[in-house]
Amino acid sequence: MIEYFDAPDVKKRLEEIVQLLLFDHVCIDSLYCIRSRGSRAMRTIARIHGLNRIWQKAMGIEPMYIIEVISERFDRLDETEQDKTLIHELLHIPKGFKGGFRSHKRYVNKGTVETWYIRLQNRRRESRPDKS
Repeated sequence: MIEYFDAPDVKKRLEEIVQLLLFDHVCIDSLYCIRSRGSRAMRTIARIHGLNRIWQKAMGIEPMYIIEVISERFDRLDETEQDKTLIHELLHIPKGFKGGFRSHKRYVNKGTVETWYIRLQNRRRESRPDKS
């Protein structure tokens, strides 16, 4: 049985990534983070869930996304691989932030994730105060 828990640590990391990579299309207040335990998914580290437009309309709510990290796999990764995983999930969110997804075929792939990860590392270095 899958259990779900709030993941404020993941949310904090996503906030930093969104800010440093200038992912201005991501509404951080409408991005929720969940850590799950007990998933039977064999190779999945994390996944993103969107609330599609018909649900938004019927419930009278704004678009939102949930990033779920699967504890058994995500928590064992080093910080670099966790960052790449979080970037991968963020890249699925299209510019419109309306509940849809970008596909693996056209945009979300290893090369794109690596490019954004390098940018993240560079921006982290740039944002650190000079220690001279």
